[in-house]
Amino acid sequence: MTEFDPEKFEEKYVYYFEELEEAYSAAYQQLHGQYDSEVLRAIDRQVLSESEPFYEGDGEFRVELPENPRERVGAVANHEQFEPVLEVFVDRIEAELRRLFEFDENA
Repeated sequence: MTEFDPEKFEEKYVYYFEELEEAYSAAYQQLHGQYDSEVLRAIDRQVLSESEPFYEGDGEFRVELPENPRERVGAVANHEQFEPVLEVFVDRIEAELRRLFEFDENA
């Protein structure tokens, strides 16, 4: 585990690329099998691949989504699970970042 430095997170892809990949992957794996795989995969590949994680301070992270996530996924946007999956996926990524950087007391 790399020690977390908020200033280095400004250049997250240089200093924390592996941790970011791990957080996104772990979040995906946690949701796999719980939701429609087509919806989950579309969100992962078309929306979250263009998202941007930010460190907010006090051990909190925020994942900023690209503009118009529904337009990025085509027909999947009309699926009843689209919004719930997107919301829980982002929440899981943020939780994984807290866990990986040891901000989560439950880790």
